[in-house]
Amino acid sequence: MALLDWIAPESGLRVEGEGVFLRPARNGDFEEWRELRAASRDFLQPWEPTWPADDLSRAAFRRRLTAYARDREAGVAYPFFVFRSSDEALTGGITLSNVRRGVAQMGSVGYWCGQAFARQGQTLAAVRALTLFSFRTLALHRLEAACLPTNEPSRKLLNRAGFTEEGYAKAYLKINGVWRDHVLFGLVSPLRAALEPDQECRSSRHMGKVSQVDGERPLDLGRHDDA
Repeated sequence: MALLDWIAPESGLRVEGEGVFLRPARNGDFEEWRELRAASRDFLQPWEPTWPADDLSRAAFRRRLTAYARDREAGVAYPFFVFRSSDEALTGGITLSNVRRGVAQMGSVGYWCGQAFARQGQTLAAVRALTLFSFRTLALHRLEAACLPTNEPSRKLLNRAGFTEEGYAKAYLKINGVWRDHVLFGLVSPLRAALEPDQECRSSRHMGKVSQVDGERPLDLGRHDDA
């Protein structure tokens, strides 16, 4: 069974954004993902957890896919790769993680972008698409995000995507081997905020797993203008 652990069912889920689309990672993405991450190592490592020694190996990628599929099935996280719509080039990744239901109805947003695609708008479009997916499809009430105080591009991106700076957390996450302070951001769904209390209760009964859509009928999240 161990030899087959990594063979996770491939999801037909696809989320459309402006000039990009998001979909779960597949086995066939390995080479393009490995090349993009390897070429972007120096660009990404200052902002990410320490990379394991085998991080770019095929075995590690397979473990990722297994974990991604399990989290998605459990409804606790929705990891996506980000692709440019014009040529389907892989530009980075974005994840809705730590999804909490009950009285919280929230999740956390994290993302990365390959160096070759930095500051071209794909990551901003991906954050907007994931935001609408979270609020419209998953019916979450709130999203949270965090970034290093020195990561000015990410702070600007989150502000442009509609997030608001809400606080400052000391030693919040271990980044590149060191516990680092982070700026905290939040965004409350205008859809959920507009619900009356009784509507809120009725709506919460229908918050199950995300529905799957095939590649021929992508989920169209429409336009989301700058805040």
